[in-house]
Amino acid sequence: MGISSIGIGSGLEVETIVSQLVALESKPIKALQTKATGISTQISAFSQLKSQISNLQDQLDKLTKPATWLGNTLTSSNSAQVAGTATSNAVQATYDVKVSQMASGQTIGSSLVTSNTTLGAGTLTISMGQWDSKAIGGFKANANKDGSDVKFTVTITDTDNSLAKIAAKINAEKGDVSATVLTDHTGERLVLQSKTTGTNSAFKVEATGAGLQQFAYNGTDAAANETGMKRSAIAQDTLATINGIQMASHTNVFEEVAAGVTLTVSQKMADGDAPVRITIANDTATAKTALKNLVESYNALSNALKTMTAYDKDSKTAGTLQGDSTAVNLQSALRRLLSGPGGSGGEFTSLSQMGIAFQADGTLKIDDTKLDKALKDPDSMSKFFTVDVADANQDGFAIRLKDFTSGLLATGGTFSTKDETLKNALKRNTADQERQTARVTAYEARVRAQYSRLDTQMASLKALDTYVSQQVATWNKSTS
Repeated sequence: MGISSIGIGSGLEVETIVSQLVALESKPIKALQTKATGISTQISAFSQLKSQISNLQDQLDKLTKPATWLGNTLTSSNSAQVAGTATSNAVQATYDVKVSQMASGQTIGSSLVTSNTTLGAGTLTISMGQWDSKAIGGFKANANKDGSDVKFTVTITDTDNSLAKIAAKINAEKGDVSATVLTDHTGERLVLQSKTTGTNSAFKVEATGAGLQQFAYNGTDAAANETGMKRSAIAQDTLATINGIQMASHTNVFEEVAAGVTLTVSQKMADGDAPVRITIANDTATAKTALKNLVESYNALSNALKTMTAYDKDSKTAGTLQGDSTAVNLQSALRRLLSGPGGSGGEFTSLSQMGIAFQADGTLKIDDTKLDKALKDPDSMSKFFTVDVADANQDGFAIRLKDFTSGLLATGGTFSTKDETLKNALKRNTADQERQTARVTAYEARVRAQYSRLDTQMASLKALDTYVSQQVATWNKSTS
């Protein structure tokens, strides 16, 4: 507000009068501002409830999966030697595992190649397979899908006059063999190594060109007085006995060695070592954690709803959503659903039978002893929470409740509708405030104009009064 001189002429407290009149006229604006704050608080409250409903939905989703109830755990008496995983398809059993051999790939190395050695042009053909005395030439090649042998050929030119260049060309083919060059003070050696492990990761090398013959390998090491490739590691499988039965794997992993069971071995065991005991058992920990998370999520939502819809008689304070039908109905619907039945076909018909019961304050509480006993029947638990095998039209408890939360959170659902309604109310409130503010501004200008005219008139009358008084005083003085 700019500096005003209204009231100087009349002596009236015009600013005070105008301020009080404007304040009185502005009361509807303050009421609208208070209402806007309440609407914003409601929007925030429903946003909090929406987040908690979303969390509840996440917990329910875990309970809808049969694997939560029918899953298995795999424990090892020595996980440093043998570990593994077990799916819900696994049979609960024990396995004694003893590892006698670890898988490896084939490695061969050339004799010393000095810097003045002439390598020359030619080809190196590397074929993948396994060494087998019964096969022709003692080597059985691996086959591609079209039946052709798995192999690749590297062409060496006269300019490829170093082991490094030959190794680079081999690696550029991106085959199943990698090449490196080992160097010491005496010279260089070419080393070839299969990229995978197992008996079928072996390879042979055929060479053309006189200078390249030293890199050929046919399964027999070069004699001590000959140049040529020598094998330092053979291609072999991992060998283990499982419950006394000999088993083999091309890698250190025995995939699906039994239905739903995969074992990973890490080291060879000595002859005197005891077998590693693998135990497959029902995974009750995952199910129990999922139920505890459900209870915690529901209790957080229940307490929030209780606080938001409450009315404190002592302080005469209403909760954020006190009297809101959406919040009240949500509270009732959730409790009704949680008290309802699940899928049939099992031993349980309610949460309370599993040790999950409502308390006086509306929250849920778990009786661990009762729940642990219930979890010993995972099949019945699964039927209660997931699909109803007896009636395809009746979903399990978790599926039904998850569908309810999905409806609440969906576009056009309860929360989006409520959010849109409140935001529209806030927009209307803002528009009303703007109209009221414009009206009060106009009123203030009008009142100030009126008091300005009054001030001018009173100042004029005051001047006239002063003049008349002076004339009367002069007249009285002259007559005396």
